[in-house]
Amino acid sequence: MRTTSSREVYRNPWIRVREDAVVRADGSTGVYGVVEKPHFGLVVPAERDGFWLVEQFRHPLGRRAWEFPQGTWTAGDDGTAEQLARAELAEETGLRAAGLRHLGHLDLAPGLSTQQFDVWLATGLTPGPTAREVTEADMRHAFVTEAELRVMVREGRFTDGPSLAAYALLLLDRSEERPGSPRVG
Repeated sequence: MRTTSSREVYRNPWIRVREDAVVRADGSTGVYGVVEKPHFGLVVPAERDGFWLVEQFRHPLGRRAWEFPQGTWTAGDDGTAEQLARAELAEETGLRAAGLRHLGHLDLAPGLSTQQFDVWLATGLTPGPTAREVTEADMRHAFVTEAELRVMVREGRFTDGPSLAAYALLLLDRSEERPGSPRVG
């Protein structure tokens, strides 16, 4: 597929939407709408056979939603993917991690968006103050055991796609551990 032209359709501080005119391999033409958003970090904070989750109102869904801590840099801020993960964890939960291990890099929705994210496992957690943004003022965090998380998934109370993908990466990571290595989370 080849892009023949592109135009910006919409922009705000968090998102840009463009429309690309394309020519497919068979010579037919078409239009693609592409959502451009910055990459984000997602953290799986694990301790005591469970995880720390955050819950907040998600406007597009019209309801509150549970998920793992995640986010992007505030406009003007920048750093490494690991620094972003540490910043989001502290901002949303107040937790600081002694250990942070990269579990994977994923595409959010490659059929419509450029956004990607890194998944991190945080261990050795120490509590501290949160530093939530104005848009996160209603956020709360809570600890759930892994058994409780599985029930939340089955009952449709934990539905965030990136969080579920992160949990899948954690399960894959655990299945690849060598015998005798410590199990985290």
